[in-house]
Amino acid sequence: MQVSGRKRGWIIAASVIAAVVLAAGLALFKPWLLFVDVRVDEQLPTVAASAEPSQQTASKDSSPSTAPTDGAPTEAPARPVQLAQGTLISHEHAATGTVRIIRQPDGTRLLTLENLDTSNGPDVHVWLSAADVVEGTAGWFTAGSADYFDLGLIKGNQGNQIYAIPADVDLSKYKSVDLWCVQFSISFGAAQLTT
Repeated sequence: MQVSGRKRGWIIAASVIAAVVLAAGLALFKPWLLFVDVRVDEQLPTVAASAEPSQQTASKDSSPSTAPTDGAPTEAPARPVQLAQGTLISHEHAATGTVRIIRQPDGTRLLTLENLDTSNGPDVHVWLSAADVVEGTAGWFTAGSADYFDLGLIKGNQGNQIYAIPADVDLSKYKSVDLWCVQFSISFGAAQLTT
């Protein structure tokens, strides 16, 4: 059976359009990432038990500090200090792990993701968010409707990771950490921060 020239042209055009749509869909959604894990294991800082070093720790780890007339210590703690922490809950994707905000002895601040385990995905960023964490599907979009500070693209979907928090970021504005997929405007998971 012969196929007419006109019909053959429609079949070729439809095939080309289908191939273009398929290629665009693969480039946009990157479905293979769901089957590829990226493990990152950076060396996490060991934190002091509280924001103020004990007298014993101060005498062992640093020279004695002198107090100026206003009573404030002149030296920073000799070890990293935990400022806040939270536990990741799942949103659009399963997510587990611990989030910590740590102040280093030199005053710099870090955000750590510890024992992270979530799905890999396109364009997932680590956000400090002004939104409270809401469980379930109602929480999938809350971070996107609040102020946030983007700490950058997630380094991997598993393991231990460290992100620098710039000195000019006011941490008092942020209540949570969110693993936010910028491409699809949805949360993979989030952690409410407590001090």
